[in-house]
Amino acid sequence: MQTWLKEKSTSTQACCNTMISLEEFHLIRDYIQKHCGIHLTEDKVYLVETRLTTLMIEHGFKTFGELYSKAVSDNTNTLRDKVIEAITTNETFWFRDLHPFGILNEVLFNKFAEEIVSGNRTKIKIWCCACSTGQEPYSIAMTYLDYLRKNPSLSPDHIEILATDISSTVLFLGKLGRYDSLAISRGLSDEFKDRYFDKGEKVWSIKDNVKRMVKFQKLNLQESFSHLGRHDIIFCRNILIYFSTEFKQDILQRIAALLQPNGYLFLGASESIIMYTDQYDMMRHAMGLYYQVK
Repeated sequence: MQTWLKEKSTSTQACCNTMISLEEFHLIRDYIQKHCGIHLTEDKVYLVETRLTTLMIEHGFKTFGELYSKAVSDNTNTLRDKVIEAITTNETFWFRDLHPFGILNEVLFNKFAEEIVSGNRTKIKIWCCACSTGQEPYSIAMTYLDYLRKNPSLSPDHIEILATDISSTVLFLGKLGRYDSLAISRGLSDEFKDRYFDKGEKVWSIKDNVKRMVKFQKLNLQESFSHLGRHDIIFCRNILIYFSTEFKQDILQRIAALLQPNGYLFLGASESIIMYTDQYDMMRHAMGLYYQVK
C-alpha cells in the first residue's frame, strides 16, 4: 500500500515521481538513522519528501526508492553525505539561550583561570559537537575574548575550541566566517558586532583573531570520537532531540568518557539527561543549567 503526501506539478512529475510512499519513507528513515543517528517519526514523512526532492531531480532519480537504492550501493558515500546534509537541520544563531555563555563568563572561566595562574593547567579545551555554520563556537570565542578584557593574566593561547559537524557545507561556511545581514542579526549585540566583525558591502566577516581560536573538523557522532582527546567542556546542544532513546544514552555515555574528571556538559534549553544517564550531576547558575560529569 502506498500513501501519497501531496500533489506535484505535471512538469516536475515528467522527470520523476516526487511523492514519497510510506514504504519508501521507512527505507529512507532507517537509512538515515543508521548513518547519522537522526530518528524520524512518521509525522516527518513530508519533511523527508520536501528535503530530498531537489536531490532526486539533481540526480535524475525517478522515485525515492531509486534514490535509496543508489545511496545504499554507492561505495564512495557521496550520495549518503548528500542525503544526510539535506535532512540535517542547521538552525543556529549567536549566543543561543544566553545562559551557557553567562556560565562560562561568570563561573567556569574563573575556575579554569585560577588553575592556569597557579600552574595546575595549561589549557581550557572546549568541544562544540554540532557547530553548524560556526555561530556557537565563535560565540564561545567572543565570550572568552571579552573575559580577557577584564582578566589580562590569561591569553587567547590558553583556550582550544574544536567545532565539529557532519555537514561539509556548514563546516566550509563556518571556516569562512562570513555572514549576511540576516545571520548577523540573530542574537548578536551591536557591541560584539563592532568589536569582533569587519563590515563589508554585503557581508560581515569575523575578525582573524576570533577565527584563529576555532578549529573546524568533520565528524559523524555515530562514529567513535575518542581520538579527539579529553575536553574540559563539551557543548552538545539542540541535537539530542533528534536522536532515539538508545542513541541518546550511547552518546551521553561516550561524552562522559571524553570529559576530563569533573568536566562540564551543556545541553540545549529543551534537553535533559533524565532517564538517559546517571553519569552527571546537574548544576545551576542564575537561570541556567549545566552538568558536571561524576
